[in-house]
Amino acid sequence: QDFYVSGNLTVYYSLNQRKSEDFRGPDFFVVLGTERRERRSWAVWQEGGKLPNVIVEILSSSTAAIDRGLKKQIYQDVLRVPNYFWFDPITLELKGFNLIAGQYQEVQPTEQGWLWSQQLDLYLSVRENRLRFLTPEGQVVLTEAELGREQASLAHQQAGRAEQRADRAEQRASDAEQKAERLAEYLRRQNIDPDGI
Repeated sequence: QDFYVSGNLTVYYSLNQRKSEDFRGPDFFVVLGTERRERRSWAVWQEGGKLPNVIVEILSSSTAAIDRGLKKQIYQDVLRVPNYFWFDPITLELKGFNLIAGQYQEVQPTEQGWLWSQQLDLYLSVRENRLRFLTPEGQVVLTEAELGREQASLAHQQAGRAEQRADRAEQRASDAEQKAERLAEYLRRQNIDPDGI
């Protein structure tokens, strides 16, 4: 619970503590070591001076030049964001940068093309034309919706198995009832009252 994640939320970083100057609206950002609660904006001076640890920008034809240029410069020189990534959903370009000695150094991809986020201890990767987070072991980090679907699927499977067990138990009971009826019939033919035993 000690982190904050948001998208398309304005980050205000004015030294004069004014929301009318010095602000950016990252597509996605993470702040570590902070309270996880609803916010309408992120004003650095109201958050104990905490700045984003990770920013991800989604490139578009209208924002790509700014995301690669001006925003990258601001994130490096002013906000000092330790991890900056951008992703182009059309070309599937994924680039990442680590802040080292005040300068962004490009993150070198793994053989699979994954980029490591030191801040999140996760990889960023393109899967099925979508930007995804991966665990250090390479497992996709599920979204809330996917997690809900997976849990629903597991519950459905468990219900199916329970139904199969109930069907088998019902079959065994039916088999036992038929066997008892055959035994009772046999005893009657031997002139033995099965109810009297």
